[in-house]
Amino acid sequence: MSARKRFAVVGAGMMGSNHARVVAQSDLADLAVLVDPREDVGRRLAEQYGAHWSPELPDLQQIDGVIVAAATEAHEPLAMQVLESGTPLLIEKPIAADIGQSRDILAAADVADLPFMCGLLERFNPAVLTARSFIESPVHLSATRHSPYAPRIRTGVAWDLLVHDVDLSIVLAGGQTTSVSSSLGFFHERSERGAEDVAETVLGFDTGAIAHISASRMGQKKIRQVSVYERERLIEIDLLRRDVTVYHHISEDLVGGANRGYRQQTVIEIPEMVTSVEPLTAQFSHFCRIMDGVEDAATERRSLLPPHEVIAQVLDSALARA
Repeated sequence: MSARKRFAVVGAGMMGSNHARVVAQSDLADLAVLVDPREDVGRRLAEQYGAHWSPELPDLQQIDGVIVAAATEAHEPLAMQVLESGTPLLIEKPIAADIGQSRDILAAADVADLPFMCGLLERFNPAVLTARSFIESPVHLSATRHSPYAPRIRTGVAWDLLVHDVDLSIVLAGGQTTSVSSSLGFFHERSERGAEDVAETVLGFDTGAIAHISASRMGQKKIRQVSVYERERLIEIDLLRRDVTVYHHISEDLVGGANRGYRQQTVIEIPEMVTSVEPLTAQFSHFCRIMDGVEDAATERRSLLPPHEVIAQVLDSALARA
């Protein structure tokens, strides 16, 4: 077994706090440093998990890995500082504030051949891991990610919500995107200018598959649903409940007589989940395996840019039509 790793977590907000908890509770690592410029919240969180507080990124010579969960605008300088020190990095999505910076950061990680991950957390949802174990040849995917309005989210839904299901569609379709079309809606008076509240996107893949993805913060309830259609079955993935249901259509007919109507026969399967591990914990364990060389770092890095490229196209196309 490899030695316990020493981690620094940057950011004491909601995601930073969760990352700090996962690292501190891990059998694989210790939370050595909690970085946040706000001493009150930063020191409090550091003391909660037995870590040292620092207002800025410290010397990384004694640090094995860094997790960045700071404001998106700070990602690029932080990422470059970490990568220049030769330290593995897990960064929350999006990688950076614009696609050019994201490309530059990934290029730097490639040149150094460093372990690098982005917080595309749904990849590690137990329901997704279960479905991926038996999905074969998707022809159509439909994803819905709707939420009530949250004033604390300053960006639009493309980077906040849509990116997760774009990523899942790419992962589940098993191909490369060949077309992207999208419509954006701007509705809420509290949203920042230019921050979209609804995004409807259609992706085409080189396999022939099509994905329709709906993201909205104008909902009155939280929905996290992905449907994967194959020629002979439907796989429904509930990301909130973390369960999977498989449907096989058998027959249908019209019913005559006094009780006229429609009758359908469908076989329903409910597979057992392959894991019950919290996604954030599973993501961290995967990152540690990359650091140990058990998982391939280059493969992980190559998987990160495609969903970012799609979101950039979605926003650029909307800007061009404005």
